[in-house]
Amino acid sequence: MNVLYIHTHDSGRYLEPYDPGIRTPALLRLAKEGTLFRNMYCCGPTCSPSRAALLTSQFPHQNGMLGLAHRGFALADYDKHLANYLKRHQYETVLCGMQHVAANPHTIGYDRVYIDSRKEAEDLTAWDTSNGDSAIAYLREKHTKPFFLSYGLVHTHRPFHEIDDSVDPNYLKVPPSLPDNAETRRDYAGYLTSAIRADACIERVLKTLREEGLEEDTLILYTTDHGIAFPHMKCTLYDSGIGVACIIKYPGNPSRGQAKDALTSHIDVFPTLCDLLGLPQPDWLEGQSLLPLLENSAAEVNEAIYAETTYHAAYEPQRCIRTQRYKYIRRYDDYDDYVPANIDNGYSKDFLLDHGLLGQKRATEELFDLVFDPNERNNVADDASYSSIKLQLVEPLAQRLEETDDFLGRRPVPRPANFILNKRTCVDPDSQDSSDYEVFAD
Repeated sequence: MNVLYIHTHDSGRYLEPYDPGIRTPALLRLAKEGTLFRNMYCCGPTCSPSRAALLTSQFPHQNGMLGLAHRGFALADYDKHLANYLKRHQYETVLCGMQHVAANPHTIGYDRVYIDSRKEAEDLTAWDTSNGDSAIAYLREKHTKPFFLSYGLVHTHRPFHEIDDSVDPNYLKVPPSLPDNAETRRDYAGYLTSAIRADACIERVLKTLREEGLEEDTLILYTTDHGIAFPHMKCTLYDSGIGVACIIKYPGNPSRGQAKDALTSHIDVFPTLCDLLGLPQPDWLEGQSLLPLLENSAAEVNEAIYAETTYHAAYEPQRCIRTQRYKYIRRYDDYDDYVPANIDNGYSKDFLLDHGLLGQKRATEELFDLVFDPNERNNVADDASYSSIKLQLVEPLAQRLEETDDFLGRRPVPRPANFILNKRTCVDPDSQDSSDYEVFAD
């Protein structure tokens, strides 16, 4: 069975299968024809660590991808990448578009790489369309063996260059983590436009798959790397940062058309694909197969999921554990200010900066009762009535860090030889001022 892996950039769950006010009909159709995971989380709400965790079934602190690939970070072993595992099992592996787990995409090991040579930020739609053309051309070829085709879109990443005529900033609702005003509505309208453009690009590829008669012999995986690029979302361990869309469609799926509320993680995708493709699970996988959920033989496969950040534009060491009801977040240094370089530039960020974001403080520990506080506004970490609950989360998080050889709190944080790292006081992650960047001795 073939595998078509489609992934957008910075989309969270702000898509039509999760929100009927967002017009992404291709993804809605895919969800109805497959299985929608409503409670899926990434392992790190920053681009490269999240993708690396999904594609290796290892946490970022295990696989080496502690930060962004274009800033110097890399996988410790690219042989553990899903594409290379499938290649060893006689799959042809093809990359079209975004990947973000290597500074040079040819480092990964795909048999074929097709990436538009233009800078993607100049015209996101043109870049995604061009790479979609490459995916379409590949699907139209005659195939002598199964394929793993990765179609990566830069949409819905910033910058948002336009607002579609169908999106009126005066008549929309911004995410609950943002104040509702003209600036945030205009910003969010740009995101919604980007989602519309992404969906159109995805539909072109899915339409070709149908037309070429490949649909009945292809597993389709759609997901994104992490939450949308707004304050209090991307680069945070709140659900708005780690919550991701995920759809799995394959021939003979017993849970076709179902939505699963089970607690699931990106780290579970690799073992799931192994089971669905009839391949052995390699010994490095940390995740749990979702096959029991897909076969309707289990209601849950995880008691808890885990996520982390170490680096994005700047250093911000955090770990979290989430169960169905509770979330515990721990920060591992004494820096309690916001790290503005880890918030993507935009109207929403500008509004918060203008209103004193940098004067706000953050707690070392956060505990949320997600039943009564789904938006994670009321930190009960110091509430005595939650002390036993807190202990039930602190202990397994510490155990998981020990079992997976996490370095936080035990030894110096690894830094690559050639890295680009903003100072935590830097406001603009794209600053051209050298004084905004850390300098470390070799």
